[in-house]
Amino acid sequence: MGKIIISTESGADLPKDLVEKHHIQVVPMHVIMEGKDYLDGELSVEEVFEYYNRTKKIPSTAATNVHEYHDLFTNIREKYPDSIIIHIGYTSKASASFQSALIAAEDFEDVFLIDALNVTGGLAAIVMYAVTLLEEEPSIDPVHLIEKIESVVPKTRLAFIPGSLDFLKAGGRVSNIAYIGGALLKIKPCIELKDGKLVSTRKYRGHMSVVAEKLMHDYLSEYDIDRKQLYLIYSIGLDESIITRIGMIAEEAGFENVRWMQAGAMISTHAGPGGFGVAGIER
Repeated sequence: MGKIIISTESGADLPKDLVEKHHIQVVPMHVIMEGKDYLDGELSVEEVFEYYNRTKKIPSTAATNVHEYHDLFTNIREKYPDSIIIHIGYTSKASASFQSALIAAEDFEDVFLIDALNVTGGLAAIVMYAVTLLEEEPSIDPVHLIEKIESVVPKTRLAFIPGSLDFLKAGGRVSNIAYIGGALLKIKPCIELKDGKLVSTRKYRGHMSVVAEKLMHDYLSEYDIDRKQLYLIYSIGLDESIITRIGMIAEEAGFENVRWMQAGAMISTHAGPGGFGVAGIER
């Protein structure tokens, strides 16, 4: 049996140290700003926010294309000729990336694709679940591994509060974002992934320091998240005191491992500065 390789998109926001440590193959998505197409990772988040402050326009984003997936799978095969590739993709309900991966995979044998139906920390949670399983049982049968990964997709929960309603509205990815006047009322919507779609599930009012804590308590009350691992996501601009407080709540809730992840440029074009999110897998 060939070596099993796990791949995903940059929209998982996986920290560089985890990517390198676990040999995860990451293909970039795209951020388009001032008519120029940047690979996600080439453009800093600070540049995205500075562009908005200067122009009041928000960069657009684009999916990874078929050619890029073809290159990804080709490069993996050149390095690992007998490899079995398991690609865990960004939700097909919010991006064309997964469809592009499906088309590219038709030219390869032993390439399996799993629609994570999730983004950022939720996608990362599934990828890291797969990596951990593979490292704990290197000889695991690929079919069994795929079944186990697919079994946690519907149990993976992501909730986040964008730092800016302007960014979220301009992104146009939330299906029921009915919050006209929300900015004036200081309302902050909680966005969750429901069947792969980003949906506004509840609304909070107040400063992010209060709202982030409310979200944490609501999230932990609603979902029975496995205490082995929790992922916390922030976009640049989230106050350090909030990060400290949320970390304390996670520790008090009994999580063995808590990992903070910074939203990259692609995700930040939708979340805006100062956003906060939480992701984990239910028991």
